Amino acid sequence: MTQTEQIPAEAVIHNACILDGEPATFAEETADTWIAIAQGTVTARGRGDGWKDRAASARGDVIDAAGGFVAPAFVDIHCHGAGGASAEDGAEAIDAVLDVHRAHGTGRLALSFVSDTVDGLCRSLRVGAGLVRERAPVMGLHAEGPFLSPDFKGAHAPEVLTSPTPAAVEAILEAADGTLAQITIAPELPGALDAIARFTEAGVRVAVGHTAADFELTAAAFEAGASILTHAFNAMPGIHHRAPGPVLAAAEAEHVTVELINDGVHVAGPVARMLHELVPGRLALITDAMAATGLHDGSYHLGSLPVEVKDSVARLVTPDGSPGAIAGSTLTMDEAVKRAVAEVGLSPFDAVQAASLTPLRAVGGVLEAGDSLHAAGGTVDAGSLLAPGMPADLLLLNEDMSIRSMRT
Repeated sequence: MTQTEQIPAEAVIHNACILDGEPATFAEETADTWIAIAQGTVTARGRGDGWKDRAASARGDVIDAAGGFVAPAFVDIHCHGAGGASAEDGAEAIDAVLDVHRAHGTGRLALSFVSDTVDGLCRSLRVGAGLVRERAPVMGLHAEGPFLSPDFKGAHAPEVLTSPTPAAVEAILEAADGTLAQITIAPELPGALDAIARFTEAGVRVAVGHTAADFELTAAAFEAGASILTHAFNAMPGIHHRAPGPVLAAAEAEHVTVELINDGVHVAGPVARMLHELVPGRLALITDAMAATGLHDGSYHLGSLPVEVKDSVARLVTPDGSPGAIAGSTLTMDEAVKRAVAEVGLSPFDAVQAASLTPLRAVGGVLEAGDSLHAAGGTVDAGSLLAPGMPADLLLLNEDMSIRSMRT
């Protein structure tokens, strides 16, 4: 098989380690060695030679994994764009975004919108709500702003940043119409804790991010219902021995999932390793990918702001033309997973969990036997995304974690 070959709807994959299941019971030496799929659904998995009986009666392909890995398709809960298109570009451009990320192993993603006026965000959310219903890979929407700190704005236009009034919160909920998977809020803003409680009550996962909040205020936000930390270490205070900050507040709140942009630029490898050790089982790899993802270096936009991509690193263009703040990334999930194993030191199982089940759970994704995946307002109770009866959205990975073939 070539790297981009598609796994057929009916197949038996054997000689594989299946990176799926509960962490407490998973071990490579006792992991399943084969998995069977039919009509796009997992039908069976097991160890030993049982695959031979399945292969004898199957109409599909028999695939030797050659000691590689089978993994669930990746889930990206923080993705702004790719292929020259952004979430704000609407239905005409969404397929370009999905095609790039699908080619890199992402089966489902949440479309992320950069800060806009409340009215502008609501217009985007109305269009996005239609995409959630029309495009199965779009499992929900993510509003990254405009309720962000002007002191930690990153690549968000400062003129649109504002506080979350009750009217703004209700307008956003109405516009998203049940499709808002998460919203990022700086908890120090006036009305923020009330807004966190209201969004949480409505089934929206609230993320703390782009914030100047200290440890105590961040902890209060998590107590009010927030359950995600947006791209840890980026656009927030760091860890100081007398000012532990948002990252350690997230580490101490055991219900909180911690996002990581694992491109080697946003967070250095040793710090990413420390983060994994701080929040075992709660790390979610994200791309924060913008329009340049999958394309070449050059000039682009993130929202209304000009961006220059050089050596695959996206930065704002300042008024004098010099490089400014990092503006999202050009990362893809397969690269994030490979780096997690090769550079950060995660096990293959932990890296894949951080790119699939953990982020899915973080946004309340719903995945049931024989059903498709959605987000907002549900939970994933199963510890396995590739159990019999589940959708066969899976990847065949080489030993170095690169994608050999896929079915997404």
